[in-house]
Amino acid sequence: MLKVVVDTNVLVSATLFGGNPEKILDLVEEGKIKILISEKILEEFREVLQEKFGFSLSMAELVASGIREISSLTAPTQRVNVIKEKEADNRVLECAIEGRTQYIVSGDTKHLQPLKEYRGIKILSPAEFLGVI
Repeated sequence: MLKVVVDTNVLVSATLFGGNPEKILDLVEEGKIKILISEKILEEFREVLQEKFGFSLSMAELVASGIREISSLTAPTQRVNVIKEKEADNRVLECAIEGRTQYIVSGDTKHLQPLKEYRGIKILSPAEFLGVI
């Protein structure tokens, strides 16, 4: 089965706005792809929901636990420091390396998408990803 890491941007977009990010989560629920996630990614997701979108702690926890339920939790053992401008994006790379995923799906046009590929892992926007599967 195809293994994918999605970044916080995609999780927030899927949760709040729908569109292609939501279609990716639908594929997970249909059993067509597998999403890998780490505690660090979930932590950033909860923080963004609270700080940028005004979610209460309990609501952010509830939404994050829903994402955790449909994902496979990965505990990265290898640290990378490829993206200097936004340290949290390195956690996405670490999760993908640990889970030996084929793709990272990212809405981050400044740091992750410009890499295009990292250690053989393709980095695509949600639309690009939906176009190749």
